Amino acid sequence: MGKFDYNKIMPRYSAIAIVLCVIAIAVICKAFYIMTAKNDYWMKVASRVKKDSVEIKPTRGNILSSNGQLMASSLPEYKVYMDFKVLHDAGNDSLWEEKLDSICLCLNHIFPEKPASEFKEELELGRAKQSQHWAIWKHRINYNTLGEVKRIPVFNTKQKYQSGFHFEEFNARQRPYGSLAGRTVGDLYGGKDTARCGLELSYDSILRGTNGLIHRRKVLNKFLDIMDTPPIDGADIVTTIDVNMQDLAERSVIDELKEINGNVGVAIVMEVATGDIKAIVNMEKCWDGEYREIKNHAVSDLLEPGSVFKTASILVALDDEVVDTTYKIDTGGGVWPMYKREMKDHNWRKGGYGRLTLPQTLHYSSNIGVSRIIDERYHSHPEKFVEGIYRTGLADDLHIPLLGSSPARIRMPKKDSRGKQYLNWSDTALPWMSIGYETQVPPISTLTFYNAIANNGKMMQPRFVKQVVKDGQVLAEYPPVVLREQIAKPKTIKTMQTILEQVVSQGLGKKAGSKTFKVAGKTGTAQMSKGAAGYKSGITNYLLSFAGFFPADNPKYSCIVCIQKSGLPASGGGMSGVVFHNIAEGIMAQSLKLDVKDAHDSTSIAIPDVKDGNILAADYVLTHLGVSTNADWSGAYTSGNPVWGRATMKDNKLIALLKEEHHDETQIPDVHGMGARDAVFLIEKRGVPVRIKGRGKVVKQSLEPGHDIKPGEVCMLMLE
Repeated sequence: MGKFDYNKIMPRYSAIAIVLCVIAIAVICKAFYIMTAKNDYWMKVASRVKKDSVEIKPTRGNILSSNGQLMASSLPEYKVYMDFKVLHDAGNDSLWEEKLDSICLCLNHIFPEKPASEFKEELELGRAKQSQHWAIWKHRINYNTLGEVKRIPVFNTKQKYQSGFHFEEFNARQRPYGSLAGRTVGDLYGGKDTARCGLELSYDSILRGTNGLIHRRKVLNKFLDIMDTPPIDGADIVTTIDVNMQDLAERSVIDELKEINGNVGVAIVMEVATGDIKAIVNMEKCWDGEYREIKNHAVSDLLEPGSVFKTASILVALDDEVVDTTYKIDTGGGVWPMYKREMKDHNWRKGGYGRLTLPQTLHYSSNIGVSRIIDERYHSHPEKFVEGIYRTGLADDLHIPLLGSSPARIRMPKKDSRGKQYLNWSDTALPWMSIGYETQVPPISTLTFYNAIANNGKMMQPRFVKQVVKDGQVLAEYPPVVLREQIAKPKTIKTMQTILEQVVSQGLGKKAGSKTFKVAGKTGTAQMSKGAAGYKSGITNYLLSFAGFFPADNPKYSCIVCIQKSGLPASGGGMSGVVFHNIAEGIMAQSLKLDVKDAHDSTSIAIPDVKDGNILAADYVLTHLGVSTNADWSGAYTSGNPVWGRATMKDNKLIALLKEEHHDETQIPDVHGMGARDAVFLIEKRGVPVRIKGRGKVVKQSLEPGHDIKPGEVCMLMLE
């Protein structure tokens, strides 16, 4: 090895080191220059090829009925757009010009509300602007409609990212049972996908889930989504609502409102032992004469309850032992002077009731009888009466999980600083309060009180949600809550149960009764004040009520019905009592047969007549009745979705259940031969209201099968 020549080698290394240092300094200077002087420019470039922290919305949880039926569910909806810049860059302008007329005709066929010429005009405008996000149709569409749009010329090109056609996906709220319990289940603001009211709002944090995060990078002229944090889907909530009871209650209320031309109808059904709300109806007359749920009157209406409050007044007097059931009171000829005002009974023109026993004051809903009893016993100490009312729980905050709910407002007498005079009280306050005036009580508070009487004095909190579940696992339980162990002495409760049963069997509540089981309850008819105008402002408005429970000898359900109407005739027992009767009869009829086998007896027809429709349910019933079926499909009724089809008889020995595909969601299905329930479900889930005439099977439908659905259409069904 040669000797190291220091003088020759070191200058070379020095030169290389100097060059590298100069390059390093240049790189640092360039980087500093980019970070400062060119910072704005390069940040704009970065924003075009990369997007950070893009939120991904999770799927919203479902709202289920008490037995697991879907009441609200999230399904995808889409908005479709055109990117004309991509179309131009891909060199497809000539193809677009050639197919434009065909595209517009196809769009008109899918969306008949807009003519093809208008589609053409708007699409040409978007192309002239070279818009990258031009809306083809302004509304959201479902998955089936999206599939139709994708088959249109140009949009259906197999070369992705070259046609310019693209879409956005949204989570849309669908309700299989339409408006059933609409105000209680709640709704979303469609454009924002945010909760608006009802259980949707109260349990929004559970249903909504947690947003995920992605970032987008531009690779080969297209954006790729890269997941950072996956979204967590919302959980489901299981309500206490029973779909069948809810449907029964709504139909009963609407039928009576139409019959008497009522303004507002409310009905609530509560399970006595648990406080579960099985049905809650809030119907209001709209500008077009139809009845819809606009406001949750059942939990928010602070109105003077009228005579249904008399039960609480007499309960307090009995519990304080200032009177007993043998006590008698004179009601005169139906008109009684009460501190320079006249108290009248409803039959004052017929001479009144004369002398009544304490139970009879409730049997006949005597204003004079109840007010005189309370005034005689509590006039000098009205606060003791109001304290007794508070003990019944009528003024309790029930913590209802619905927007707009409010506890009752029952005024407590207050004295001045010397303790001699009442500041907020008059001589007439107590008599009129005792018969349901001078207080404001929402219907659900009144029902909770009557439910406590049915439950032997135990006051239950109204329960709307039982569980939170996700993927078959129970995440949270909401057990029944006891608000008051005893609202009155057991002896007092038993006495009141007997009196309320007699109100129906002997008194003014007869129309609420039943021939097959005992009913207990109380009628109520009250004039409604019109604010500053008081009770005298032209035509009089009335609040007609009936609150009670059934069967009276072993209460399972309590129920309140409240109807607001203008003018006479007005009768709580004759109008609200009729609705109560229909609801009670319907609920008890539903529970008569607990096993489908019980429907088969020695007099039954060997091969029953089977309607078309949900053949999965028909197969379940027929199998339990021992009737042979021939089905070319499979499914379990207890866990499966409906299977739609036709039922035909074969050789008088077996029934063939044949599966049949229905038209897509944009067309009217064929419901001939079906029962009302299946027919209404299939049509109304497509957004078309149904009107029914007759009973039996569908023999005629006003909108023919395969008819393209247009907004505002109504389908009339004739049944025989």
